[in-house]
Amino acid sequence: MISTGPTPRRALVCGVSGQDGAYLAKFLLDKEYEVFGSSRNAQTTTFSNLQELGIFDKIRKESINPADFCSVSEALLRIRPDEIYNLSGQSSVSLSFQQPFETLESIATATLNFLEAIRHSGLNTRFYNAASGECFGETGTEAANESTPFRPRSPYAAAKAAAFWEVALYRECYDLYACSGISFNHESPLRSDRFVSKKIIAAATRIARGSVEVLELGNLKIHRDWGWAPDYVDAMWRMLQHQSAGDYVIATGVTFSLEEFLDCAFSHFGLDWHEHVRTSEILSRPADIAELRGDATKAKEKLGWTAQHTMPAIAEMMLAVEERVDGKLSAFN
Repeated sequence: MISTGPTPRRALVCGVSGQDGAYLAKFLLDKEYEVFGSSRNAQTTTFSNLQELGIFDKIRKESINPADFCSVSEALLRIRPDEIYNLSGQSSVSLSFQQPFETLESIATATLNFLEAIRHSGLNTRFYNAASGECFGETGTEAANESTPFRPRSPYAAAKAAAFWEVALYRECYDLYACSGISFNHESPLRSDRFVSKKIIAAATRIARGSVEVLELGNLKIHRDWGWAPDYVDAMWRMLQHQSAGDYVIATGVTFSLEEFLDCAFSHFGLDWHEHVRTSEILSRPADIAELRGDATKAKEKLGWTAQHTMPAIAEMMLAVEERVDGKLSAFN
């Protein structure tokens, strides 16, 4: 029997193997989208996060190199997506100091390729670009909003700022429906261990189970606006459903120090983090930001979005998952 129902909307999630990409893919599937997910080589990528969320077989995987215009353009004409979410690119601030050229290419050049491909395709595709609160640089104790100037302090932030202005330019000059979500730190159990949040959660869990390791970290005095990744993908989707395109800060509006994050993680097990953590100058960045806090008032007023979780609850949710995973590994070993 031939279906006479409406054709499902198509979404292309670039960087679907990452934390945000996996949660967004699940979010879109729940809204009955046909979801295409890309990585540079879909044949060799494990897509472990998609498997973790139980959606691996529901995503149509595509090999797309965002830094190659021909690859991007061909994919758009083949898939013909209604929405594109550009979440790909080098995502580590620390690593960007070691790989500045790759960082710029994977973020700024890739974003430009998507914008140009949409412009020349003739498709009525809406585009989401993942910007970052890191673009604002040092703002003191003031919360950054959409009018706060950018003062990037890392190659990563500079690349994200360039991509942001590319989106704004194409929206103004070519009338593309293109948005940037200026997301502040957001975490989940799907975070890679190279991010400090997951690094702390995993180490605290191992130490509670008997490990005698010492956790080495950089500057513990920094304050960050930590949100919950599944909350943030909801904001991404809402941006592309709004009647007009625009840029939005995505943040909780509340900051906590790295020391407070450590305290939440270790006190969960009745441990004193001071006994298990030491700082290392090697892990300090050439330039760092003392405090990053966002003001998401615009997202609340125009999109009806607010963050549902802040750091203490986020740390607890990450710990709950880590304890189950670590327990399985311990039993296996």
